[in-house]
Amino acid sequence: MKLTISLLAGVWLGFSVAAGAASDSSSQPPGVEQARGLWQTNGVLFKESRPYRGVGANYFDLFLRVLHDPTNRTSIDGLGQLGRAGIPFVRFAVAYNEADWKIYFDQPVEFFRRMDLVVQGAKRANIGLIPSFFWSFMSFPDLAREPCDQWGNPDSKTIAMMRAVVGSIVERYKHSAELWAWEFGNEPNLMADLPNAAQCRKPGGTERDDLTSQVMVIMLREFAKEVRRHDTHRLIIAGHSHPRASAWHNSAEKGWSADTKEQTLEILRRDNPAPLDTLAIHAYADKPVAKEMAAWAKDHGDYLRTVRQLSREMKRPVFVGEFGLASKSDSEDTRARFERLLTDLEQAQVDLAAFWVFDLESQSQDWSVTIDNSRAYMLKLTADANRRWNQAALHEQP
Repeated sequence: MKLTISLLAGVWLGFSVAAGAASDSSSQPPGVEQARGLWQTNGVLFKESRPYRGVGANYFDLFLRVLHDPTNRTSIDGLGQLGRAGIPFVRFAVAYNEADWKIYFDQPVEFFRRMDLVVQGAKRANIGLIPSFFWSFMSFPDLAREPCDQWGNPDSKTIAMMRAVVGSIVERYKHSAELWAWEFGNEPNLMADLPNAAQCRKPGGTERDDLTSQVMVIMLREFAKEVRRHDTHRLIIAGHSHPRASAWHNSAEKGWSADTKEQTLEILRRDNPAPLDTLAIHAYADKPVAKEMAAWAKDHGDYLRTVRQLSREMKRPVFVGEFGLASKSDSEDTRARFERLLTDLEQAQVDLAAFWVFDLESQSQDWSVTIDNSRAYMLKLTADANRRWNQAALHEQP
């Protein structure tokens, strides 16, 4: 799809509302008119003026189903199922590929009509929403006919398009209590500084399409600044996975040596630049922690406690945007390990977490949880944990 500068300008002028300079109000509680969604003060998470910790679900194609077919209300019906099951919020993709963004740019009124259906469904179900804007962020610059390195140029067409998208969506929904937080995209840190980046390029790509950590930090900072232009208090999330076990060495040496604990902490600080006001990771338990997350960690609990300690030092809440494990042949073992991971998250006093994944047809054989399949117990365990987390938040000392 060809997008001209004039089209980009037209989209922005059509959607944006004049806003003042960005302000970081995360250190101050919002006023009565702002007390919507989630916010944090000195690292303590608040919801409806009370300390809060919660665990919910990923609902990857909640909006995508409606975006692709507005007569398909199955995902909105799923919000009602989650609400009745005691799940408080969902994380979901705003767009996945170029065709999805084409609807936004070519049919903006229709795009928002379909998004409104999801927000209205969340309101009826009493479910919070965490939209993840750029799930496939590496392909977004293609819309501007620019290489990926233009994510690191604040004056690029890619950044102008990002601002148009973020500004219009945040401005439209910032007064909706259903919107809990804003996330950049899915696991951007896993693409940064790869020693084998050439093997991961799109067909016809060049070195300019290899994501560097320097570009990524600018990309996330510009996203967060645009959110803050429109919404002064909601959480802003990168969407990262846990750092690769060799992330520091990937950046410093283009190698795969195992990072030390101090190096992992350095990467976490780097990859979550202000005005992002959370610390974002994903955590899965289907592999030994030393192989999957960090050679220095004793177990998943040790890793999570280390991240939580860093978050206290940074005065930011932790969002584990994905956690879980796939079904194995031994379902009892899967359940026990899922419970163990939930316990690790709880004991580490993680602020917010979401299991992967609710009602995703493409992963029905291993990951997808529904109200009536063999993984339905995960809904009950999550809802039970959510109630405990809610109560604990009222009594925990920051």
